[in-house]
Amino acid sequence: MKVKRSWTQQRDAKNARMEKVSSLLNGKFAKTEDAKEILERLIEPNDKVVIEGDNQKQADFLSRTLANVDPERVHDLHMIISSISRPEHLDIFDKGIASKIDFAYSGAQSTRVSQMISSGRMKVGAIHTYLELFGRLFIDLIPNVVLVAAEKADRNGNLYTGFNTEETPTIVESAAFKNGIVIVQANEIVDQVPRVDIPGDQIDVIIPADKPYELEPLFTRDPQNITEIQILMAMMAIRGIYEKHNVQSLNHGVGFNTSAIELLLPTYGEKLGLKGKICRNWELNPTPTLIPAIESGWVESIHSFGGEVGMEKYIAARPDIFFVGKDGSMRSNRALGQVAGQYAIDMFIGSTLQIDKYGNSSTVTAGRVPGFGGAPNMGSNPTGRRHSTPAWQAMKTTDNPLDKGQKLVVQMVETFGANKQPVFVDKLDAVDVQKEINMENAPIMIYSEDTTHIVTEEGIAYLYKTDSMAERQAAIEAIAGVTPVGLRSNASQLQDLRNRGIVALPEDLGVHRGEAKRSLLAAQNMSDLVKWSDGLYNPPAKFRSWS
Repeated sequence: MKVKRSWTQQRDAKNARMEKVSSLLNGKFAKTEDAKEILERLIEPNDKVVIEGDNQKQADFLSRTLANVDPERVHDLHMIISSISRPEHLDIFDKGIASKIDFAYSGAQSTRVSQMISSGRMKVGAIHTYLELFGRLFIDLIPNVVLVAAEKADRNGNLYTGFNTEETPTIVESAAFKNGIVIVQANEIVDQVPRVDIPGDQIDVIIPADKPYELEPLFTRDPQNITEIQILMAMMAIRGIYEKHNVQSLNHGVGFNTSAIELLLPTYGEKLGLKGKICRNWELNPTPTLIPAIESGWVESIHSFGGEVGMEKYIAARPDIFFVGKDGSMRSNRALGQVAGQYAIDMFIGSTLQIDKYGNSSTVTAGRVPGFGGAPNMGSNPTGRRHSTPAWQAMKTTDNPLDKGQKLVVQMVETFGANKQPVFVDKLDAVDVQKEINMENAPIMIYSEDTTHIVTEEGIAYLYKTDSMAERQAAIEAIAGVTPVGLRSNASQLQDLRNRGIVALPEDLGVHRGEAKRSLLAAQNMSDLVKWSDGLYNPPAKFRSWS
């Protein structure tokens, strides 16, 4: 029997909330000093609330304001934050304003997150990859309120998010088309925005921020800190993976290992005659250490998840390489970047804090819950169909016509971390953390089954060639150095693996250890990167060592 009901209950509820703040608005615009009152009137207990807090761009004015609302009026919120980056993201749990969270990454706040979960002050819905979190905003985590940041807003409410668009459109859309409330902090109110990144009809409230939102140069690495061990590993990766498998489209995780690879392309890669054959199309934040490769003609295109502080002028002057709008600024998109990383690239290469004897890896260690971010999207193989490339086909190990290739997923690590703790372990700390904080699954970042190669200072393990877990363990042991895992390897086992091409040492790849010198880097320091860029790159102050 058909039941008569209203089909606009959510819309009616939103209109009722908006009526509560009508006296504080001039159209869509509110005064900076009214921000706290607006949040207290619009956000209700138990709401699902998204705060834009991605890797770099932070809706920091709104997050600081939320942390100061009256817990008697606003409490028990279910927060959804892709990256827990700021102290006030956690202060709201200490104050009882929020009680539950779904997130993807916590970075610098990872220790405090672990402590809050253990103490019961924070309940975790799930730790996601970025794509999973974004997807759930349209399924079962549909937000009631979203708090985002924009560079500029015009009088019609149109937003310009510019160089650091990142996740803003995805967050806004999840609320705007499902009767959620979209609140924006804007650095500046202008008559006309340079380009419309988000149309005004998706926006409910715009509040001028008390100061411009904060940006972090998270993907900048100073070449002067790259070591000769990292250069040796980079040389092995170029010869034993990039050249061997004809890798043309790729993502680099952030780190000195991958920065070394980028700075070797115009020198070592040029010597090998690889320009035009590898590293042509990239999904990656605009890392400054790629400038020499771009200027040397190695790179054809770069699409980015987000921006990088100081690269604005350089990118505006290189629209043939980057995705640049008519206004001259880059258009980044974290959600589409993650899709590209999962489905469209030949290879992901990144680092981690621990790898177990089976090849599973995680950045979760004792007392730290940093989450996953985008690495599991980059470092996994969708089980359905995908397009064929030479690199993808190179992962086939049989002549079976029904066999399929695989994305290259490479972990590049030194056998001991910066804290002198072994990276290779028999059991991941993540297994114990799972028990400590009552997670249903161990927080593994990249599973063994997806990992095709591991690179260390000892050599390369070609895990995709192994045909049993015992053989996979032996390959990992062979390149794990003097860690407890590595000490189980022996000379005869190593020689057998080398003979069968499952393990390669530098000499097997034609890499000369004595050639791994800092002089091989295309740029020795930040000043060199500025010169390569024709003065367009403007490093953040903390990376400047010259006047």
